[in-house]
Amino acid sequence: MHPDDIERVREGWDRATAEKRDSGTQYRFLLSDGSVKWVLGRAVPELDSQNQIIGYVGTITDITEIINFQHEQIKLKEKAEESDRLKSAFLANMSHEIRTPMNGILGFSDLLSDPDLTSEEQANYIAMINKSGQRMLNIINDIVDISKIEAGLLEIQLSETNINDYTEYLYNFFLPQAKSKGLLLSVKNSMSGKEATITTDREKLYSILTNLIKNAIKYTHMGEIELGCARKEDHLEFYVKDTGIGIPKDRQEAIFERFIQADIDDCMAYQGAGLGLAIAKAYVEMLEGKIWVESEEGKGSTFYFTISCKREPEHKNPAAQPAVADISGETRKLKILIVEDDETSEILLRKTIHKFSKEILVSRTGLEAIKVNQSNPDIDLILMDIRLPEMGGYEATRQIRLFNKKVVIIAQTAFGFSGDRKKALEAGCDDYIAKPIDTHELQLLIQKYFGN
Repeated sequence: MHPDDIERVREGWDRATAEKRDSGTQYRFLLSDGSVKWVLGRAVPELDSQNQIIGYVGTITDITEIINFQHEQIKLKEKAEESDRLKSAFLANMSHEIRTPMNGILGFSDLLSDPDLTSEEQANYIAMINKSGQRMLNIINDIVDISKIEAGLLEIQLSETNINDYTEYLYNFFLPQAKSKGLLLSVKNSMSGKEATITTDREKLYSILTNLIKNAIKYTHMGEIELGCARKEDHLEFYVKDTGIGIPKDRQEAIFERFIQADIDDCMAYQGAGLGLAIAKAYVEMLEGKIWVESEEGKGSTFYFTISCKREPEHKNPAAQPAVADISGETRKLKILIVEDDETSEILLRKTIHKFSKEILVSRTGLEAIKVNQSNPDIDLILMDIRLPEMGGYEATRQIRLFNKKVVIIAQTAFGFSGDRKKALEAGCDDYIAKPIDTHELQLLIQKYFGN
């Protein structure tokens, strides 16, 4: 018998014997090979004419499989309850994260209607609206990304990427944010130009590094943040080091799980959905790497991750990120068709492209867009929404291409799924832009096709 069960079984046997009744209990046999068997032992006393025990009739039944099944069910139940608790906390956190920037957007928009505002107050309110909008967009992007990961909709898009250019771009991008908190931001990268050019999915790499640097800035109140990278045989190892609040030992694995940031007390909560590290982990694993953290509370954290760099690119393109273009050049005035079923989006597009247009036409459906093109063969540019009533934007584009090969068609979509650009080009679009549309980016696209 297992030594931990001996005393319990003996006490039960003694009580049953003293009371001259049946006994039954579960206990473990410890076998010679170290394995354990759970058994159910039952004993029925035999009594003589003086009501004295003269013997027992008993059975021992192997119940190992039953016990293991029960333990597994308990574990599954506890896991399900924990999952429900975390998801409930996550949804509560999402409600807060979405309502807070919405409060800023709606509140400051309402304040802008005050006719007595000074120009400085107007500028401040507009800045707050933009900041709140960006915060909401970050939340939505995280939710969309984690949903795409869960649904298995992501694909690897390989291309040549220069890591030196990449880290320099990230340094310049985050430097103002670090300076605003009084933090020192630095980069350590010892790779030469040749070995710094690797083949990877640069969009996913960008997302990983951006999440880690944003977290470092968020959780560091004083000191410095360091981004580093080194080549190690057939992979690269990156790290983001900070002097922030640190992470308790018992949470250093949990932080990479979905929804886990929501499972902290309100007094500890930081702005964000708690999805960034889960997204980063998923992307690292897609790039055949691993991610881990070394941290000490009150002293800071260092996040490490590796990515493979041996694969062949799908296309050669050494640019690490799009160059900042000049939109001050002249373009001829264009006849433009906006295919958009949402009135607010249409108004925004009108304002954005006004400086480039001599005439703006509008269609609300895919079928209507085809008819407008047939009667207006001189249209220069179509801004084609993808999700439309009656006929989608991709099919409308295919139909238009049957009789008009020259018109420039730019797809616009709120989906933002991996592979959307490829779908747009295959349907006959010249280019693609994701919603919410960045006015500067749209103007760059128009300049690209119609600039002098």
